[in-house]
Amino acid sequence: MLSNIDARTRLAGTNKLEILLFSLGVDSRTGRRETFGINVFKVREVMRTPSITAAPEMVASVKGMVSLRGVLVPVVDLAEYVGMQSETPRDIMIVTEYNRHTQGFLVEGVDTILRLDWSQMRVPPDMLTNNLGGLVTAVTELADGRLVMMIDVERILSETTKYDDTAMFNNLKPIAKNDVTVFFADDSSVARSQIQRTLEVLGVKHIGAINGRAAWEELQKIAAHAEGTGLPVSDYIQAILTDVEMPEMDGYILTKNIKSDPRFANIPVIMHSSLSGISNQQLGHSVGVDEYVPKFEPQRLAETLTRLINRHLPSA
Repeated sequence: MLSNIDARTRLAGTNKLEILLFSLGVDSRTGRRETFGINVFKVREVMRTPSITAAPEMVASVKGMVSLRGVLVPVVDLAEYVGMQSETPRDIMIVTEYNRHTQGFLVEGVDTILRLDWSQMRVPPDMLTNNLGGLVTAVTELADGRLVMMIDVERILSETTKYDDTAMFNNLKPIAKNDVTVFFADDSSVARSQIQRTLEVLGVKHIGAINGRAAWEELQKIAAHAEGTGLPVSDYIQAILTDVEMPEMDGYILTKNIKSDPRFANIPVIMHSSLSGISNQQLGHSVGVDEYVPKFEPQRLAETLTRLINRHLPSA
């Protein structure tokens, strides 16, 4: 089912994606079997769950590690992680690779790969987001009436690997420019929090959006305001930071829109994504991004922002 993942990269830039559907079992509290999804770009393989070696001092949902071709891979029980009470065995492991990390997710079973347009992925209602602690980033409805919930895998990685948040932001230096504003778009609450913290340490103002469509609508408002004042948009925004995977409009289409609009001339666009493979970077550059920075690397993000902003702004 996943033998041609590399060929699927051609979908990027068309506002389309393919998601692997999976289930975690029947929730004993509700009697329901919910359907979840993960972007195929992040899936390396699907396999029967191998023997897991438990390890001390791991969070409860991390069941241990497995060795895959000589690489130690942490294994997360997704049902336990989301707080589902289920006695259903999780016999299948989805091996994922993103943010330069490999991890296994235990699931009850996988269903199929579904091709969708990002416009079909909707921002989840607040009630669902609150109940699952922000773990669901998008929802779509299948032809059979089932709702598919897209899991925020970046949040799982952040919370199960116990990042030393303080160390990640050490040695960041403020940008030596006055009145700098960065616009950013990301559907992951964890990613947005890290971006905001990075920008605050840099002494930079920021405007955020939760997906590509919301970002494009807000950017158009800013551009219209700039036109009304007779000033260039670059007087209001000095850099734009965008995720790739976002409901309603992905980062490739957002970048295409920005780069095709002359009002945004001279404003650098940085693609900030957990999809950090060479093919994804090439696709980013093909739609006009100025830089491609992997997520969860504040030092590198800060260096890139500082360099591009200093390059595009006149000296104070």
